[in-house]
Amino acid sequence: MKSPDKPREAPTFDSVAEFFAQALAIEVEASERYSELADQMEVHNNHTIADIFRKMASIEGLHRDEIRRRAGATLAGGRPASFSWLAPEGPEAIDFGELHYKMTPRQALMLARHNEERAVKYFEAIAAAANDPEIKAFALTMAEDERHHVVMVDQWLDKYDPDDPDWAEDLDPPVISE
Repeated sequence: MKSPDKPREAPTFDSVAEFFAQALAIEVEASERYSELADQMEVHNNHTIADIFRKMASIEGLHRDEIRRRAGATLAGGRPASFSWLAPEGPEAIDFGELHYKMTPRQALMLARHNEERAVKYFEAIAAAANDPEIKAFALTMAEDERHHVVMVDQWLDKYDPDDPDWAEDLDPPVISE
């Protein structure tokens, strides 16, 4: 699992509408990614992890809807037309390369926690770089929302025992035939 990303230079925004479009794009991408991850885990009959990812998709979906509500009329059409990240993907999108078909609930939640922490840092960096006090205030609110998500994931993690060191052992590995 990757360690939390180091802070990067934050994007700056010319308007509150542009900020909200970016924030909404992050949550749309996170919700969609968690749904895709859940589908992947279903294919591998890892229903426990699929359920965790579906729950995270739902949480991100609620956050997406809250951003739409906060943005109000500033978002044309209610969905961002374009956005840009400082990395290949948004701060809350789990990299498919981090998945393992036998991953445990703790591992899935640690991935979710990692991304929530990235989102906190991202919005804090935007707030620190913002010239517009309204953008700064909204970015700080978003960072606080993401901190609440970290706490929620931590509480969820407390319900699981540490992983067995042999969690990835596969007694029936795939056989490649030529």
